[in-house]
This record gives sequence, structure tokens and C-alpha cells, in this order.
Amino acid sequence: MAAADPSLDAAVAASPADGISGRHRLTIARILRVNHAGEYGAIRIYGAQIAVARRLWPDLVPRLEEMRSDEIRHCRLFRGAMPTRNSRPCRVMQLWSLGGFVLGFATALAGRRTIWICTAAVEAAVHRHLGDQLRFLAGKDDGVGAIIRDINFEEIAHLRTAEAQLGPGHARGRLYAVIAAITDLLIWLSTWGDSARMARAISAPSAPGPAGR
Repeated sequence: MAAADPSLDAAVAASPADGISGRHRLTIARILRVNHAGEYGAIRIYGAQIAVARRLWPDLVPRLEEMRSDEIRHCRLFRGAMPTRNSRPCRVMQLWSLGGFVLGFATALAGRRTIWICTAAVEAAVHRHLGDQLRFLAGKDDGVGAIIRDINFEEIAHLRTAEAQLGPGHARGRLYAVIAAITDLLIWLSTWGDSARMARAISAPSAPGPAGR
């Protein structure tokens, strides 16, 4: 878990940039909402996996507990940033909670490898969405951008840990695809489609420049 960074206090307490549109302010509020809910879902996944691993895979417990601690810190950061951005916790929070618990419990029961497939699928989907968010936030809310950049180091570390446990050239099979798709769907629902709109806007080709350029 990363050491406390005093500069994040200012990022949490900041507000969006002056002059941005109401639509952009709404999207920022939804980014915070889905990130907070997603971190809570991850806490539930790791919590359920830890409960099972204590009996079946005790050697995995310290690593899972460390990753859960990271997610708890991330969840607190996003929750703390909500008031100044007119955001509030997601209305489908219970879905994230129940889904996270069921997913964590089922994958832990299925075996050690399945735990790491779950981590790799979720973290890869989250990392992709965080990248979209950072590109959207540039110049609009540098505070939320700073929070995301800070936590993204740990999210990438979780992904690399899972990939290392699975071994080189691990297949991204059906379970991986299903978990990644469920994660994408929950993110879409929690942002009212903003996640898909951001991705499309970011990937859209730029307008052609002047002739001869």
C-alpha cells in the first residue's frame, strides 16, 4: 500500500476547472460515482476471496489482503472527492456489493488460478477505463486526474501480480472474457453510458487539417 501523500488532500478537496460545461461537470460526477462503486466492489471481491483462501489457499492471503488494503484507500479517496463535485454514491451500489462478493467467493472456490484470472480480468478492464477518464479529465478536473494517476500505479501492480501468477502467455479464455464484460457493463450502467461516450470521443479520428498539411 502506498504511503499517504499530502498532495492528494488538495486534489480531493479541489473543484472542476472554471468555465467547463454542465455536461462535463455531470460526467465528472459520474466518474467519481463509478470509481467509488468499483473500488467498493473490488473490496468485496477480495474480502470474499480472503475468506475462502484462509481455508483453502492460506499462502495467498497476505497478497490478497495487501491488494484489498489498496482498494480501501482508493475507495476513500473517491468518496472524499465527491462533495466538491456534486457527486454521491452510486444508486446501484448494492449490485456492486453483491456482485463483488459472489464473484470473489465463486472464483476462490474454483481454485488458485481462477482467483488470478478474476484479478487480471477486472484490473485490465479498470485500467482501460481509467485511461479513458484521464484523457477526458485533462484540463477539466486536474484534482480527480491526480487521484486516478496515483491509484493507477497500484491497479497496474495488481494486474501485473495476477499475470505473473498465471504465467507467461496465459490464455484469456471464456471466464476472463465474461468477467471483463460484466465489469464493463456495471461501469456503463453506473455512468449512464458516459463511459462508452468517453471512449468513442477519445477514439474518434481528429478532423482533417488544412490542405497540404
